[in-house]
Amino acid sequence: MAVDWSLAAGTLRVVPAPERPDLLADPVERTIREYGAREGARIGVAEIEPEFADTATFCAQYGSPPERSANCVVVSGKRSGITRHAACMIPATTRADVNGVVRRRLDVRKASFTAMDDAVGLTGMEYGGITPFGLPADWPVLVDTAVAESSAVVVGSGLRRSKLVTPGEVLGELPAAEVVEGLGLT
Repeated sequence: MAVDWSLAAGTLRVVPAPERPDLLADPVERTIREYGAREGARIGVAEIEPEFADTATFCAQYGSPPERSANCVVVSGKRSGITRHAACMIPATTRADVNGVVRRRLDVRKASFTAMDDAVGLTGMEYGGITPFGLPADWPVLVDTAVAESSAVVVGSGLRRSKLVTPGEVLGELPAAEVVEGLGLT
């Protein structure tokens, strides 16, 4: 199925991600390669200047609609001394319901954003580029319904120097993904 990346890409030059593995963090590249030709072709990648990686700056610089960007937020909490992690894919125009939806899903008393150094170390990705592709297999990937229903959405590539563009349904179909209503709060 052909994907119209232009809906989210703004002025970016997007190519199929398997054609540019140099623009993907190692765990992201492995995951996309494992998807094979059919699914990999639905995931595009575009090179950007790293100083424009943060969502608001990225959207302004490249003309990408903010409502077509999704942030991957890493959240953690403890239960019985064991730390539990989750990745939350929320529309860039919202914030994650960390102490509501996420806390209940992780079954912890309190959930919070994972410290930057921990998120980077656990994912093998750069801060500001973390993406649901290539995350640890035991992490749930909570995908807000609005993200899953988007025909094209911009997400991180694992690196600050590139972005992925894909249909939201691809995110909702990841092995650990759960589509969740109300994950992103306005």
